Amino acid sequence: MKLLEVTSVSLDQRIKEELEENPALELGSDYRDDDVYQLDTPDADTDYGEGMDEEVDLTQGEGENIDLDQFLKQEEDGDHEYNYKQGEEGGQTALLSEPSFHDFLLDQLRMLSLNDRQHMIAEHIIGSIDDDGFLRREVPAIIDDLAFTHNITTTPEEVNELLEKIRDFDPPGVGAWTLEEALLLQLSKLKPYTRAIRHAQKIIESHFSDLINKYYQRIQKSMEISEEDFRKAVAVISRLTPRPGASFGTANKNENYVVPDFYVYNNNGKLEVSLNSLNAPDLRISEGYMEMMKAYERSEKKNKEQREAVNFIKSKLDGAKWFIDAIRQRQHTMSQTMQTIVNMQQNFFLTGDESTLRPMVLKDVAAATGYDISTISRVSNSKYVQTEYGTFRLKFFFSESLQHDSGEEVSSREVKVMLTDLVNGEDKRNPLSDDQLKALLEEKGFHIARRTIAKYREMLNIPVARLRKEL
Repeated sequence: MKLLEVTSVSLDQRIKEELEENPALELGSDYRDDDVYQLDTPDADTDYGEGMDEEVDLTQGEGENIDLDQFLKQEEDGDHEYNYKQGEEGGQTALLSEPSFHDFLLDQLRMLSLNDRQHMIAEHIIGSIDDDGFLRREVPAIIDDLAFTHNITTTPEEVNELLEKIRDFDPPGVGAWTLEEALLLQLSKLKPYTRAIRHAQKIIESHFSDLINKYYQRIQKSMEISEEDFRKAVAVISRLTPRPGASFGTANKNENYVVPDFYVYNNNGKLEVSLNSLNAPDLRISEGYMEMMKAYERSEKKNKEQREAVNFIKSKLDGAKWFIDAIRQRQHTMSQTMQTIVNMQQNFFLTGDESTLRPMVLKDVAAATGYDISTISRVSNSKYVQTEYGTFRLKFFFSESLQHDSGEEVSSREVKVMLTDLVNGEDKRNPLSDDQLKALLEEKGFHIARRTIAKYREMLNIPVARLRKEL
């Protein structure tokens, strides 16, 4: 069940860990991407105890012949250098490494003329900046950290002096403690210095709360400026970045990439489902470990050391067999679940039209597959499917049903699409309230409570009408 929850990328890492921990498990070299169900695995009823020399099918593929006495000698000598296959021809897989946000800041720090002490303090300050670009430690806390971790005694003046240097780094606004401070740092770097920038600074310094809540008339009246000047000032603020670090990227850009767990192809009107090859590794039992078991069976002299070694080998073989069976069961469960979802949402996979999505809940898929609801939940959680219309989370296809005036049951997703269209098409100077949205949906035949409208709006990350208002 734990293997069922993880994504394809996490499963790949889990398999690598198992290969490192269990020398009786090997990764084959004849894996084919298009053969997603091929696993070189023993039968489920295989017994690793009696009659081991009859189990010929378990030794498929190449493997080194390991002598039991040699293995015992390695146990005594502490030599555990097992030969794992990592990539083609024993090579390591190369990973493309992207520089992190903090590396970007440290590169700029190296360009400053600082002594070793100052450099260490500034490096600690940068380490206290989060991925959004904000400094999350106060000066007294930074001073304490430096004393405890680096045995450096410093002063608030010295820390603030170095912090000001860091705040001159790119991206603009980095090193601020608050959003207001980050915006003011960005404004201070805008050239040339115009009246709109000056008004923008005053708005953030004195009317930030009203700006967040879009009380525009209150701000304009308090500042006693024209509507045109106010518009220009707000336009300047709208071009600023609320998260300075986001302009560079996250600490690990690879985390932003979505690796689909399934692929759905439209083959002349026939939908075909396949698993990502990461879900179907070519795992097999080590031939060398099987040979050791056979050597023990053939041996006439079975001393205590050999029995202990064979118990260890048997535990590793059992573990390898269990892991292979678990991977195979995971493949089967995921394939069955995805195929059922495709069958239920066939119109969407053929057209890409969200309005064709049928109401579908976990219980429906569980009933069709025969699996427990918790199993379907584990499969659909954090999994993605790639289609010709884009890549979607499996949870995207699940929605509750709503009754139309015509008596037809429709998906709540269709109502959310209508709600999004209504908000996108509204007059931003006078945005639609939840009551108005409710009335418009009733005209389309959907009788939905106002609180349900508010719930759908929040799910779609649509703010209330007041916060959607524009000048």
